[in-house]
Amino acid sequence: MKDKKYSVAAETFDDPMRSGVAWYRAGEFEKAVQAFARVRSPESAYNRGNAWMLLGKYDKAIASYQEAIEQRPDWKEANDNLNIAEARQKMTDAPGGDMGDQRLGADKIVFDKKKSNDGQDTEVAGSRATTDANVQAIWLRQVQTQPADFLKSKFAYQQALRSEEPSP
Repeated sequence: MKDKKYSVAAETFDDPMRSGVAWYRAGEFEKAVQAFARVRSPESAYNRGNAWMLLGKYDKAIASYQEAIEQRPDWKEANDNLNIAEARQKMTDAPGGDMGDQRLGADKIVFDKKKSNDGQDTEVAGSRATTDANVQAIWLRQVQTQPADFLKSKFAYQQALRSEEPSP
């Protein structure tokens, strides 16, 4: 951990909480959730909530924060993060937030009967089929929040990594 080799540290630790913190710092949030789930404590629930939040799984983050608050009702950070998770979930549920299951179709299908063969055949090599720009575009379409929210979470995560001993 001191050398910032978080993945190696996560696999080395026997304690699930330490392993979870290492996975979290490595950016492996799903593995962090799995490690924190092996412990029943308000801290593990809080840390699970933080990892779910960074994965964009706000419903699971809310449930984790609520579990932490049930065990420690006066925990300010857990209450603050619960409010943030609820606000983000509402933003993703807002109209226009996700256009994935709209059922609008074409007004009319028209076939071009005067098809000309003026096109050009293009070959795409297997390794060059998907450019970095295409991969980034696909990835950005899968982001569940607004870009500003994503960047805010990313920068907060990076800032936490820079501090000496941030709590995940």
